[in-house]
Amino acid sequence: MKPHEPADAPLLQARGLAFSRNEEPVFGPLDFELRPGEALLVLGGNGAGKTTLLRVLAGLLDASGGEVRLQGRPVDRDHLARGSAYLGHLPGHKGELGTLENLQFAQALNGGEPADLVQALAEVGLAGYEDTPARRLSAGQNKRLGLARLRLQSAPLWLLDEPYANLDLDGIALVNRLIQAQVARGGAVLLTTHGAYAAPPVPVRTLALGPSRRPA
Repeated sequence: MKPHEPADAPLLQARGLAFSRNEEPVFGPLDFELRPGEALLVLGGNGAGKTTLLRVLAGLLDASGGEVRLQGRPVDRDHLARGSAYLGHLPGHKGELGTLENLQFAQALNGGEPADLVQALAEVGLAGYEDTPARRLSAGQNKRLGLARLRLQSAPLWLLDEPYANLDLDGIALVNRLIQAQVARGGAVLLTTHGAYAAPPVPVRTLALGPSRRPA
């Protein structure tokens, strides 16, 4: 525990968090928190601000108002980016590189413990695709490569934007296993959904963007 860090502090806490674009509110103000071993499922229709919320929490956008704390301490965009792992709609791979090269690049960029990257690909169903350029992968395979990259990061907070999209039933089960492992080791997960998929099989609360702005 870091000095002055409250023993019972939530991993993530937002107070009055809001975002506007061209002076038009996108979401907020929002009050919510996420503790170790929890998942928070963000619900809402198209345009409700789900993706924007995750991008703010990932340090990719500046909030228009409010405060975010990580482990009890106020943080800025740089601290948010360092304390979280983000999986967005776009795969985030280099299309000309093979799947193994993409993982090697990601590991060099993010640091962390050395890992068997060939095994990491096998665990997400990409065994035999080590040399396949990412641009030749299907949408579902690119999502699996993104999940392999996510699994290699040691961030305590995962931010997953529509993680089940483009996946078959085996892929959905894979996402659930990864989320279970993340919360079992004391991490937390914030994920978005259009509501087409069931919540992951872990302790989960919901945050509805729209009329209801507080977690259930």
